[in-house]
Amino acid sequence: MSAPLFRLDAKRQESLQCQLREQIAHAILEGHLPTGEALPSSRKLAKELGVARNTVMIAYEQLLDDGYLVARERSGYFVNPDILAGRVTPPADIAPPAASASLHSGTATPWDELLTMRPSRQPTIVKPANWLDYDYPFLYGQIDPNLFPTQHWRECSRDSVSVPAIRRWSADHLSEDDPLLIEQIHQRLLPRRGVWARPEEILITVGAQQALWITAMLILGAGRRFAMENPGYVDMVNIARTFTDDIVAVDVDDQGLVIDQRLADCHLAYVTPSHQSPTGVTLPMQRRRDLLDSASANNYLVIEDDYESETNFVDNPTPALKSLDSDGRVIYVGSLSKTLAPGLRLGYMVAPPAFIAEARALRRLMLRHPATNNQRSVALFLDRGYHDALLRQIRQTYQRRWLLMRDALASHLPELRIRSTFGGSCFWLEAPADTDVALLKRLAEEHSILIENGEVHFLTPAHRPTLRLGFSAIDETRIERGIERLAALLPQARRTS
Repeated sequence: MSAPLFRLDAKRQESLQCQLREQIAHAILEGHLPTGEALPSSRKLAKELGVARNTVMIAYEQLLDDGYLVARERSGYFVNPDILAGRVTPPADIAPPAASASLHSGTATPWDELLTMRPSRQPTIVKPANWLDYDYPFLYGQIDPNLFPTQHWRECSRDSVSVPAIRRWSADHLSEDDPLLIEQIHQRLLPRRGVWARPEEILITVGAQQALWITAMLILGAGRRFAMENPGYVDMVNIARTFTDDIVAVDVDDQGLVIDQRLADCHLAYVTPSHQSPTGVTLPMQRRRDLLDSASANNYLVIEDDYESETNFVDNPTPALKSLDSDGRVIYVGSLSKTLAPGLRLGYMVAPPAFIAEARALRRLMLRHPATNNQRSVALFLDRGYHDALLRQIRQTYQRRWLLMRDALASHLPELRIRSTFGGSCFWLEAPADTDVALLKRLAEEHSILIENGEVHFLTPAHRPTLRLGFSAIDETRIERGIERLAALLPQARRTS
């Protein structure tokens, strides 16, 4: 082994000994270090790398503890041959898979004949992976890193990996969830929305997305009708299409879902009453009652996706649809992604015990249960009141940004119609009929502005071009300047007759 195998960088977040430990381990696993030769002494390697001898000694000791190295008295450190035991060596005459055999090429393997579905071809929301590099990220569903409660989350994550905690969550829980997390949802989150549920009516899911999938899989199928808001959440449509082709688009107006006869023959309906996705309007109390009456009279179930209920700025928000449900018709879906972090992927569903029992059994077939260490971290975060404090901060921040966005749009883009909303984390805008929103999106991206084309949310052709501007991920000091720059690009995206 020689120093050129390794490259240490003092500017990286990881310590030098951590970098060296990882690089030596990688070299061992890749077969670059022979098992019969001693590794350089800590003094020699430290000199070659230009680091303190202690750095190398710590890395060697860690690798020894982890089983990558063995120590021989008076001979030094050697690669542990056991670390490579059991690895399969492919025959020399077997070539690696050709690129043409990929799922997307379809030239070597007839994937269209073998696969029953191609979800990669469904229309969906796409966001640049490097969105943080843009000056004006008006993206929906992303969080401002400055709002993340790093210290509190670290504390809860650290306590969730204490020895007693590990003993609790590391065992196979089969289909059960963390009891502390269930308790916190039961006692802290749901009452905030006016929902009273027993623990056996709550199931933890891998984000709200899994709750939607489980519900669709249990209720929908060939010949079963699904009613969907139009415009609506595109991935809910994609999920439903996995199980049925009978999807009816129900209009959304300035008060949310229109309750009419189109719902009468369905088996399952999807609604986002707190902040309609994507328009942001709130379903009024009378329509909520009308929807429940329709569900009872016509014998169908309702998914209530309460995805953004926590970001309501009014003092007395409308209670959840589930709080009015006396017949057990509503399957309530909640998420912690919008307040904590999208990458956490932790949500929950609330429904009558008979439904939750089936959902739990189905979830077990998928993945048994969401990772219990993550469940414990979130449970501690809720139990210690950190989530409540975070909600207050988010509401205050989003309210300021909402006002700034409203004023900037009115000042610089008065030709765009804004839905009457107050809350959430985005604005849904209707552009003049001659606007090419796809072109505007491309132009904006070239000027370090990220916006979203609303077309993907429609099941039927939209009457007017639409776009969505989120403000959860952009610093409030950049909002007006970003809207001003977007306004300057709008004339270039107007079609000429």
